[in-house]
Amino acid sequence: MEYIDNIIFAILLFAGIAFFVRNVKKLKRNIDLGKDIDRSDRKKERWNNMFRIALGQGKMTRRPVSGLLHIIVYVGFVIINIEVLEIIIDGLFGTHRVLSFMGGFYGFLIGTFEVLAVLVLVSVIVFWIRRMVLRIPRFWNKEMKGFPKNDGLYILYFEMVLMTLFLFMNATDHQFQLAKNGNVISQYLYPFVLENPPIVLHYMERTFWWLHIGGILIFLNYLYYSKHLHILLAFPNTFFANLNPKGQFTNDATVMKEVKLMMDPDADPFAAPPEGEDEGEPEKFGASDVTDLNWVQLLNAYTCTECGRCTSSCPANLTGKELSPRAIMMKTRDRLEEVGKNIDANGGEFKDDGKQLLNDYITPEELWACTSCNACVEECPVSIDPLSIIMDMRRYLVMEQSAAPQELNMMMTNIENNGAPWQYNQMDRLNWKDE
Repeated sequence: MEYIDNIIFAILLFAGIAFFVRNVKKLKRNIDLGKDIDRSDRKKERWNNMFRIALGQGKMTRRPVSGLLHIIVYVGFVIINIEVLEIIIDGLFGTHRVLSFMGGFYGFLIGTFEVLAVLVLVSVIVFWIRRMVLRIPRFWNKEMKGFPKNDGLYILYFEMVLMTLFLFMNATDHQFQLAKNGNVISQYLYPFVLENPPIVLHYMERTFWWLHIGGILIFLNYLYYSKHLHILLAFPNTFFANLNPKGQFTNDATVMKEVKLMMDPDADPFAAPPEGEDEGEPEKFGASDVTDLNWVQLLNAYTCTECGRCTSSCPANLTGKELSPRAIMMKTRDRLEEVGKNIDANGGEFKDDGKQLLNDYITPEELWACTSCNACVEECPVSIDPLSIIMDMRRYLVMEQSAAPQELNMMMTNIENNGAPWQYNQMDRLNWKDE
């Protein structure tokens, strides 16, 4: 029975990591449902983007207050969890503060962790005040109800609890406090618990220790269900982001081929396609469901932080239109999750559920409200591209359903008949030069 604690710890650690790996596999499976797209070019730019935007938080500071607070929470939470290495070693082998042999450097590390824990705690409280007291509008859009709203609060509470547990774990460690090596913050909490007998202090420290590591394992596995999955996915998302100019749209290869044939008088419409090119039309123009999108767009959906910067910068949303770029990403993720659960429930095969992303989740009204200005893409702190999803779904509406708004249909009819967007006789096209 001497090693019962170590055995229990090993079981909990293994179970927590195994459940996390299971969810990561499911996540990858869902993202792989998207169509293939090559984002392996310009690797130097991609690495620079990842380090600057994901690791360096380069776009967060465009809004200084929230940007600074986010950097404190991000850096603090990541660095503090370096101590998890020591906790795992102690838990598995029954040691206590096994890394304390490093002497002064250990004290420097723990002291840094304690200071960061306080900064994180303060920052998280400010985040809560901004969200619940000041009620900043972008946190209260209509899509931020139910779980999306509560999810942000759950994470704030999680971080408050984890930082508090860490500080009290150190404060109740009698030997650690006597050593005075790294207890820069916890020494001020120590007097509040010192009156307890040593055996009580020991059990208090063990309780805080177990709750702290247990909370970390719960947090790790909660990520899959939370918007805070971006903690992990921001890195690949910024690496695989579109590097082309924001005003450059992707042309459908089949349509582009037809246009080139029409514009080249010497082209042979019956010529065999060049080697490596597919012949014939695609199964579908544009996208009506998540499996019609490419895998980077699906990665975008899972990476969305739901911060609302995109929606708060969207001119359509600001003028009261139905469109919210954040809602586009949230609805895409919700539909993708639904498709994934369908596959799980049907032995690895998708069973038609009579639903699709278009209409059941995202309405044409939302899609046509978009001005394609790219403000949402520019504002996103992790390089998510809601506009690409909007444009692919618009393409489906136009090319598969002929369901463009009347104004666009009139314009396209005029271009087809008159060679210009306006309705007049072709013989009058050049009258403007005589004005």
